[in-house]
Amino acid sequence: MAENRFLGYITYRHYFRFFCTCSLCNIFVTFGLLTKNYTTLDLDFASAVAVKSRAEFRNYYMQQNLKSIKKLCAIYFTLNLLFRIFLSAFPSSITRIHNFPEFNISVWVHLALTPLFYWIISSFHKNITATRKATGVMSACTVLFALYIIFSGMVSSFIVTYVPSDNLIGFMIALTVIAIICVFEHGQTMFITLVTGIIFTLVLTALSHSATEILYNELICCILLLGFFLISRYNYTYKANHYLQLVDINKKNREIEQASNFKTEVLGMVAHDLRNPIAAIESVAMLMELDEPDEDTMENLSMVKQSCEKARSIINDLLETARNENTDELALSRTEMSSFLKRLADGWNNSASIPNRVVCNSITGSIYADINTEKFQRVIDNLISNAAKFSKETDTINISLQATGKLLLIEVKDQGVGIPKDILPIIFERFSKAGRSGLRGEKSTGLGLSIVKQIVEKHGGKISVESIVGEGSTFAIKLPVST
Repeated sequence: MAENRFLGYITYRHYFRFFCTCSLCNIFVTFGLLTKNYTTLDLDFASAVAVKSRAEFRNYYMQQNLKSIKKLCAIYFTLNLLFRIFLSAFPSSITRIHNFPEFNISVWVHLALTPLFYWIISSFHKNITATRKATGVMSACTVLFALYIIFSGMVSSFIVTYVPSDNLIGFMIALTVIAIICVFEHGQTMFITLVTGIIFTLVLTALSHSATEILYNELICCILLLGFFLISRYNYTYKANHYLQLVDINKKNREIEQASNFKTEVLGMVAHDLRNPIAAIESVAMLMELDEPDEDTMENLSMVKQSCEKARSIINDLLETARNENTDELALSRTEMSSFLKRLADGWNNSASIPNRVVCNSITGSIYADINTEKFQRVIDNLISNAAKFSKETDTINISLQATGKLLLIEVKDQGVGIPKDILPIIFERFSKAGRSGLRGEKSTGLGLSIVKQIVEKHGGKISVESIVGEGSTFAIKLPVST
């Protein structure tokens, strides 16, 4: 009897030493592989996020973590509920799997714990959505849920055969899912890795007494934990870099918007302040004409007046551009477009501004659109004057109107020189190189078509152009039809 107790004591001491050795080997091997690969892949936690952005990034990824965990809870609960229904709906001769009692208990445990996690995570998610601030309790709960899913996968692997190496699917899926859907910082990832390794060793040595079997399973566990660690760190680094890029883009966008607003304000002020000097010069020139000057002086005064008129046109375009940029919404009114366009065409035909005849063709019936009549008149006037600038005096300018579903189409077509293909893509840009002198020497400010595009887009429409050199150009405007 004493000999049996002595042998039992020796066996117990041998088993305890072997357990400690395996645990230490598991920890040291995992640490060694992590350190080597961590350095090789340059997945550095400290440099992944700038110090000034780390707190903001933590708030960002914590909200994403909680949202993803809510979905995972719902999926996991549904799977276990289906298992429960399957076990209840079919006879035990069909559903009786290996180690059924343990499997049945684990399903009930998951059905009880998963809704509890869902309720806690949902409350945290509502809180962080409102405050945009992550807390330590949220981080702890996220880590706890990760361990819950990993241990569930581990238990499923042990339940099937008591030998994890024969069936590691559940354990491997749990590690992979957690590493992908959740973002953990370096310390949290190390904690999850080490706790998982220790628990795996404890359960394995409690269920298996074969040294070879324990050793093989420990090595497999090390490999899986290494994969979990690397995937988790890669996920963190990828999302951190993505977040920093978003921060940088938003910062640049704000700077661009501020610079654009400042430029527009300066543009408007300068243009407005230039109007008075130009008007004064023009008034002096007109007064000098009343003194019946000689021919040379009259020619010079005419050049001054033309320059003043040109300058005033540029100033008006600059002011129009500034006003359009500073106005978020236009005062719109429901307008019958057919009569509106015919009235504009008649106005051009009755004036001596251009030598060309403007013809308006529209479909029968009324078509309504919500427009700002003053602004939209500027659009049509710009397109007509632009068409006349590049057309012969005998050419006709055609305006057509038709409805296409929920949109109306306005086309302004000329038979002029056309637009070269190389400048078509930049024709609506402000101060672009597309500006050209007209057939009769008319100068271009480079702002007319950009103003047209600006106004059309503020009406919720789009403008496009088609042109063939030597045959003419067609500008097409699409606007929503008023209901």
